[in-house]
Amino acid sequence: MVMASSSTAAATEPPGLESQRQEIESLIRDQELRLGDCWYLVGRRWYGLWSEYVKSGDQNSPSFPGGIDNTELFDDLDSYRLKERLAEGEDFILVPAEAWRKLLSWYGKVEDQPALERKVIDLPSTLKVEIYPVELFLCLHSDMDNAVTGQFSRADTILSIQKVIQKEFEVAEDAEPRLWIKSSDNNCERLRNIHMTVLDACLSTGMTVIMEMRNADGTWPSSRPQIMSRSTEDQDTFRGQPGVCGLTNLGNTCFMNSALQCLSNTPPLTEYFLKNLYLDQLNFTNPLGMKGEIAEAYADVIKQMWSGRHYSVVPRVFKTKVGHFASQFLGYQQHDSQELLSFLLDGLHEDLNRVKNKEYIELKDADGRPDQEVAEEAWCNHRRRNDSVIVDTFHGLFKSTLVCPECRKVSVTFDPFCYLSVPLPVSKERVMEVFFVSLDPLAKPVQYRVVVPKAGRVMDLCTALSQATNISAEKMVVADVFNHRFYRIYHADESLSLILDRDDIFVYELNSSSSTADQVEEEDEEVLLAVYMRERSHYRDYGSGGNNYSTSLFGHPLLMALPWAQCTRDGLYQLFLQRLARYVRQPDPTEEVEEEEENCSEENDDEEEIYKNQTNGLSGDEAEEESEEAGTSKSEEPSQQNSVHPEGEEKVEEGEEKVEEGEEESNSGGGGTDEGQLACGGTDEGQLACGGTDDNSQDAVDGEQAAAAETPGKKEEEDEEEDDRENGKAVAQAKKRMKSRRRCAEKRKKLLFSIQAVNSNGTMDRSTGDGNSDLPFSTQLYVAIDWDPDMKKKYYNDTEAEKYVKDKSMDVPMQQTTVHLQECIGLFTNMETLEDENPWYCPTCKKHQLATKKLDLWSLPEVLIIHLKRFSYTKYSREKLDTIVEFPLRNLDFSNFLLRKTGTDSEPPSTYDLIAVSNHYGGLRDGHYTSYARNKDNGQWYYFDDSKVTYAKEEQIVTNAAYLLFYQRQDKIRHPVLPSPENHPASSTNHDGPGGAMEVD
Repeated sequence: MVMASSSTAAATEPPGLESQRQEIESLIRDQELRLGDCWYLVGRRWYGLWSEYVKSGDQNSPSFPGGIDNTELFDDLDSYRLKERLAEGEDFILVPAEAWRKLLSWYGKVEDQPALERKVIDLPSTLKVEIYPVELFLCLHSDMDNAVTGQFSRADTILSIQKVIQKEFEVAEDAEPRLWIKSSDNNCERLRNIHMTVLDACLSTGMTVIMEMRNADGTWPSSRPQIMSRSTEDQDTFRGQPGVCGLTNLGNTCFMNSALQCLSNTPPLTEYFLKNLYLDQLNFTNPLGMKGEIAEAYADVIKQMWSGRHYSVVPRVFKTKVGHFASQFLGYQQHDSQELLSFLLDGLHEDLNRVKNKEYIELKDADGRPDQEVAEEAWCNHRRRNDSVIVDTFHGLFKSTLVCPECRKVSVTFDPFCYLSVPLPVSKERVMEVFFVSLDPLAKPVQYRVVVPKAGRVMDLCTALSQATNISAEKMVVADVFNHRFYRIYHADESLSLILDRDDIFVYELNSSSSTADQVEEEDEEVLLAVYMRERSHYRDYGSGGNNYSTSLFGHPLLMALPWAQCTRDGLYQLFLQRLARYVRQPDPTEEVEEEEENCSEENDDEEEIYKNQTNGLSGDEAEEESEEAGTSKSEEPSQQNSVHPEGEEKVEEGEEKVEEGEEESNSGGGGTDEGQLACGGTDEGQLACGGTDDNSQDAVDGEQAAAAETPGKKEEEDEEEDDRENGKAVAQAKKRMKSRRRCAEKRKKLLFSIQAVNSNGTMDRSTGDGNSDLPFSTQLYVAIDWDPDMKKKYYNDTEAEKYVKDKSMDVPMQQTTVHLQECIGLFTNMETLEDENPWYCPTCKKHQLATKKLDLWSLPEVLIIHLKRFSYTKYSREKLDTIVEFPLRNLDFSNFLLRKTGTDSEPPSTYDLIAVSNHYGGLRDGHYTSYARNKDNGQWYYFDDSKVTYAKEEQIVTNAAYLLFYQRQDKIRHPVLPSPENHPASSTNHDGPGGAMEVD
C-alpha cells in the first residue's frame, strides 16, 4: 500500500473532475465482492465533500476536499481504534482497492492516519467486507506478562499471526515455534494448523495467542515429558551422541520401542523431521489421516532422541496418540512390531500427504501393453493420490500376474508396496520334547526328543515315542502338565498344533489300551484316573465359609487306567502305595512300636504273657504272626530308610517287595483289616470318611467284645475254688489294659495319606459318601492324595520325586535350520495358486477362479523394509519359526530379482546396505522385542533394548530373532561425519563409565 506523506501530496496529475466522478462511481457500482479482496473505508464526510467537488466541475471550487480524512471514524487519534457500531452509508463508504489507489494518488491522505483496509470474508452463505477485525493479545510463553495488541482479519492465516509475533519479539526465523490460544476463561488450545484462517480457528477479539519455542533437548516448555536421567544436573549438562537414546518400556511396549528405534535410524526420514520440513506439509484435512497428530507426536519423539541430551525418553504421549487412532493398540498388551510399523508408516503418510484433494482414478489392466508403459502409468496414478516423504522413501512397485486356469486369461497389474513380507521355508516336521512315565513305579521319568509330522495328530507323537521306548502306542496317553495339575488331556485324534513348544508334555504308559481321554461309561470297563498330590495346611480355613483344611498342589500328577470295580478306597490306597514306591517310604512296625511305647509304657513282659493266655486275647497263631511281622519290620528298617537314597534303586526294589508283603499280610490277616486302616486314615475333619473311626465308638465295640468274653469266664470261676479270685482280678486288669493296647494300635495304624475325589483343577472336593464306597462315577475321574505336612515331611522324598533321566536323544544337538535371505525373496516371487478363501474374479469367465499368481519386483525404494514372516498360521498349525536367516550387512544385490534392469544412467542401482534390525525373542504367546541400528552420524552399530543402549558388533546382528530388516540403497547412504567410537577410548562415548555400556535401568 502506498502511503502519502501529507494531505497535499499527489502521486499523479488527476484527470478532469467529471472523469474522476465517472471512474470512481463506476468502480464502486460494478466491483463485485470476491473472497480475499481488499476494500477500504472512506469517511462519509470526506466522500460527500469529494462528490460535491467533482460535480461542481470547478477545480478552484471552495469545496475542494483535501487529503482523505477519516478522523470522524476513530475513537481516538492515538490508537486509531474504530468507533463501535459504525454503519455503511451513514458513517463510511466502502471503495474497492483500485478506487482507493486512484483517490489516494489524486488527493493523498492526512499524515500518520492509517488506511482502513478491510478484506472480504466468507460468512455462512454470504460474502461480506469485514469492518471490525479480530483484535488479539500476543505474547511469548517465557514472558506472558509482556503482551502486545494486534489486529487480524478473519481471512488471515495463523501463520501470519506467527510471523507478527516473531517480528514483534525478535524471535529467530529458524526457531521452531508453536502457538496456543488462550480464551477469556483461561482454557488453552493448540493452534495446530498454521494454514488455517482466523475465522476457521474460531478466534475472537480479546483472546491471547501464546508462542513457545522448542527446547534444545527436543521438549516443549508447556508439556515437558518425563525424561529418564541420572539427575537434574545431568539433564542440563549431558551431551551424548544424537540418536543413541533409549525408550522407556511403558508396559509391554517393547514392540513399539523396537519399531521406533529402527525408524529413528532411517536417515532420510529422520533428517526430514529434524529439519522441520514436515511443518509445511502437515495435512489437517485428509479424512484418511490423523489431523497431523501422529506426525507431530512422532516428530516430538525423534527430536528428543536426537537432541543428544537424554539417556532415555518416555514416549507416553506418542503411545497415547497411537492408541487413540488405532484402538487395537490401546492398553498395554503385547503386539507385533510389524503391525505397529505398518500403522505408523501409513499414518505418517496420510498426515504428510501433499495431495489435499485426492482425485478418482480408474485403474486399467495391461491388455497386452508393454510392462514399461503399464508400470509408469501405475506409478504416476499412485503419485497423483499419494505424495509424501513416506512414498519418497519407502514405496516400491511390484508386478502381479494372474492366470485363469480355465480360459487362460492373463491379468497384469502393477501395485505399490511399502515393505516386502517374505516367507520362510516351512519344515513339514517338528521336534518335540516330552517326558515318558513308565508303569514301572521304580523307574524315573525319561525325557525324549522325537520328530513328528507338523500337521500330525497326538497318535503320531505316541507312535514316534513307541519306537524309542518299545511300548505300544495304544498304551499311551498324552497330557499337558501345568502348575502340578493336568492343563489338558489330549485325545489321540487331536492335532499336534494344539501343543506348543513351551508346554510341559507328559506321556503316561497305561496297563491297557487307553490311549484317549474318552472312557466308556459301564462299570465293568476301565476308567482313566488322574491323580494329584496335595498338602494340607496345619490350620483350618475358616475364611471360606467352612472349617476344612486348605490344600496346595505339589509334585507331578499321575495317570492310571484301572477297572472300575477297583475304584474303591482300599484298592486305590494300595495301588497308590505301589506307584509311589520310588519316593514314598512306608512306615515299618518298629517306628509304630516306638510310638506306642511312649503312650503305653506301663505294660511289662509278665502282663503280656498273662494277656496272651486269655480267651479274649490274640490266639497263638495270631500272636505268632504279629511277632513275626514286628520282627521282620525291625530287621528291614535300615532297608526302608535307605530306599529313598537318590541312587539306591536296588534298595528301592527291596522297599517295593516290602510293600507287596505288607499288602499280602494285610489281606490275609483277617477280614476288615484294610477297612480299619482306611477308617483310621479318615479321622481328620474334611477328609474322606472310611468307616467308623471315632475313638469313642471303637471303645464301645471293644467293651462289648470284652464283656461277651468275660461273662462265661466269671461263671466258671464261681463254680471253682474261691482262692482263684486273685487270678480273676489279674485277668480283669489284663483285659482293661488290652483295651488300652487296642486304642494304641488304632493310633498306630494311621495311613500315610487320605484320598479325596476332586475337580479337574484339584481345588474343590467332591461329595463321595461314607465308608468303603466306590468313588462317584464319571467319564474322567480326578482324585487327590492328601498329605498331612508332618507325614509328607517324614515319608515323602521331594528330591527323589523330581528326578528324571535324559534319553540319549536329548544329547544330540538340535540342528538349527539356516536359509539365505535370497532364498526367502525367491519364495516371495514363486508362482502360487490362490486359496479357496481368496479367489480371483475372471472378467472373461465371469466367475471366481482359483487362479495362479506370481509376484515380481519392478522397482525398489530408497529404504527397503523386509518383513520375515516368522509367525506361521495355517489351518493345521500356529507356530513361530526360529530359522536363522543369513542376511548380508552390505551389498545385498537385487539385480537378479528385478524385472526392470538397473545400472543405466536413468535407473538407480539395486545394491543395499543394512541400517537396522527389529528382533523378536520368544514364542507365539509372549516375547520381547529389541533392535540393532547403525547411527547415521558415526556409523557405529548399537543394540537397543528399551531404555538400555549398548555398543554392538557386526557379527552379533545376524540371529534367529531377526524379524524386520531395514536396508538403504548404497547411492543414498551418506558417509559418517563423525569418527566411529571404536577408534577412540570407550570412556569418551560411554554413558555409564568404562566398559562401553550405556545402560539405563
